[in-house]
Amino acid sequence: MGRSGIAAVYVIQLKVSFFHAHTVFKLVSSFKPTGDQPQAIDRLVAGVKARQKNQTLLGVTGSGKTFTIANVIARLRMPALIISHNKTLAGQLYQEMRDFFPDSGVSYFVSYYDYYQPEAYIPQTDTYIEKEAEINEVIDKLRLRSTTNIMTRPDAIVVASVSCIYNIGSPLEYGKFILELGIGQKIDMKSVAVRLAELQYDRSEFEFKRGTFRVRGGNVDIYPAYEDTAIRVSTEGNIIASLSQFDPLTGTIIPGSSLQKTIIYPAKHFVADAGTTATAEERIRKDLTHEVELLRKANKNTEAERLLRRVNYDLEMIREVGYVNGIENYSRYYDGRKPGDAPNSLLDYFHQAYGDDFLVFIDESHMTVPQIRGMYNGDFSRKQMLVDFGFRLRAAFDNRPLRFEEFYRTVPSLVYTSATPDEWELAETERDAKKAGFADTGVAEQLIRPTGIVDPEIEIRPAEREIPDIYEEIKKRAAKNEKVLVTTLTKKTAEDLSEFLKEKNVRATYLHSDIQTLERSDILDSLRNNEFDVLIGVNLLREGLDLPEVTLVAILDADKEGFLRSRTSLVQTMGRAARNINGVVIMYADTVTDSMKHAMEEIRRRREYQLAYNRKHNITPRTIVKPVRQRIVDKDEESAIRSFKKEVDPSYLDSIQGDSLTPYDRKKTIKKLETEMRRQAEDLNFELAIRIRDKVNELQK
Repeated sequence: MGRSGIAAVYVIQLKVSFFHAHTVFKLVSSFKPTGDQPQAIDRLVAGVKARQKNQTLLGVTGSGKTFTIANVIARLRMPALIISHNKTLAGQLYQEMRDFFPDSGVSYFVSYYDYYQPEAYIPQTDTYIEKEAEINEVIDKLRLRSTTNIMTRPDAIVVASVSCIYNIGSPLEYGKFILELGIGQKIDMKSVAVRLAELQYDRSEFEFKRGTFRVRGGNVDIYPAYEDTAIRVSTEGNIIASLSQFDPLTGTIIPGSSLQKTIIYPAKHFVADAGTTATAEERIRKDLTHEVELLRKANKNTEAERLLRRVNYDLEMIREVGYVNGIENYSRYYDGRKPGDAPNSLLDYFHQAYGDDFLVFIDESHMTVPQIRGMYNGDFSRKQMLVDFGFRLRAAFDNRPLRFEEFYRTVPSLVYTSATPDEWELAETERDAKKAGFADTGVAEQLIRPTGIVDPEIEIRPAEREIPDIYEEIKKRAAKNEKVLVTTLTKKTAEDLSEFLKEKNVRATYLHSDIQTLERSDILDSLRNNEFDVLIGVNLLREGLDLPEVTLVAILDADKEGFLRSRTSLVQTMGRAARNINGVVIMYADTVTDSMKHAMEEIRRRREYQLAYNRKHNITPRTIVKPVRQRIVDKDEESAIRSFKKEVDPSYLDSIQGDSLTPYDRKKTIKKLETEMRRQAEDLNFELAIRIRDKVNELQK
């Protein structure tokens, strides 16, 4: 049997054995379910067992929705996918789940781009924008670890952003492309090197990094793309004598790391063998001929010639180097899909490994569900221009996110979690509850916080003097070591207010979507570690942020009716003040809008219920106490994400030598430096901007 056959058998065996009775998700926590958590857990577990597809967990901020989810996973002993609508919340959920399940395969799966400019065409100005992207290697590692955990472990929990509905290549192909190594196995060094190349590993004798391997004497060193340690394969003759893990930086063998066998998975999600490539090229050329003919019949000769040149160039690059910028637009041909077929997403990996025996939780569903719905249409409209004007084959339409109906059909069991669930989730939940034979609406409510904290008091103040007033409020709380969140309507306002407060000697910073993914979590940790007193943001400060030190949430321009000041947004934002017994909300507004009125009524209703519960059970509210969690990536990995300070250090510029860079690396470095140069110029650091410009000119020569 060939290599792919061995791998296929291996994956099938895992699928059969995953749900053995002894599969355990060991939940580690110093707390036990309290308040209305026990009844919520019981209801959700009963719903899954009764095959109720849709369920809703309506939990107020601070009621422990994440802890409830963890208990449901532990009780059911089922793998889970948790989807969040933004990377910051996904990072926080990942940290929490990693703490709850330290012995399980908890992974983090978000978009791996630090910078991404999608390919586009603007016909009004005849402007073609080429795709540009900078991949964060650490996040890429975490994504690969996610799929590897799914394919090899019975206890995988993946926390993901909505990027999990995008095409990432076939799990069948990923499962076939493995390299199995074991002590006593007869191997040939050349064959191993060829196989690693097929798995998208690069041979590198000088720069040993993730996704590379090297051959030294009788040893083969392999640095899996999804691990923090490398593997040394030592041979005697043609026989594997030992397998051990070592530190890729120092080369030191890790004590007690000897292995009897190991399996190396691909360095990329998108893999294909030579046979698949030949078949794909044949199909691409057939479609190219047909589509060029259609363009010419429509008197679009310029577009026809453009398409002919583009596709022929791409095919030549793929044949010569195995890759071309935009290769994902041909993914349908390599996956063997028909036009219009759903792409392979992370969900397909779950199905391949677990069948229908896994859970999907949609965090902050009132935001995440609409985001999933909108992904396909946005992608399609951009691709339409590229196809109509001869920049891409129609197959580009099939490199896409899932349509919502495809996503919904694929998921076996859904739990929506939110403090403000939408009508759609509630209606689907009630329908399925009746279908499953339950007498209730299927909504598990959590209005009680384990610590007894009630929803915050709300105060409305005039918007005319909002900045001086918030300055005074921040000073009061900073003196007591308490923290403040301020939410604005625009990024510019957040940045300007941050600078204003700094000039007033207030320790302030901002947080918005321009901040890199992993840095966002670090900023939140810095607030909790007392490195600054006030955090200013736009939309990222709405949902899920777990910051017990915050005693004031200030909402600027609260009467500007719209998406950011809707009833749902206001209720969610107010919830950030419900982790501390001194929590207060101040809304700055000159009028009271309908959204403000409805939001305040809902907070008042919950507050009355919570106060009555506390009186009945003789509960004294206390502030939530939570430790600052371990970072998403370790300190020694920061070189891969390169901190801002190191990026602009002149000594770093001096270390960049153009002669030692490949053409690809040179282009990538130039792009990164140009971005940094503009940033320094905007910050008025002109001397450093000039030094960066000179380095760019040097590399371009």
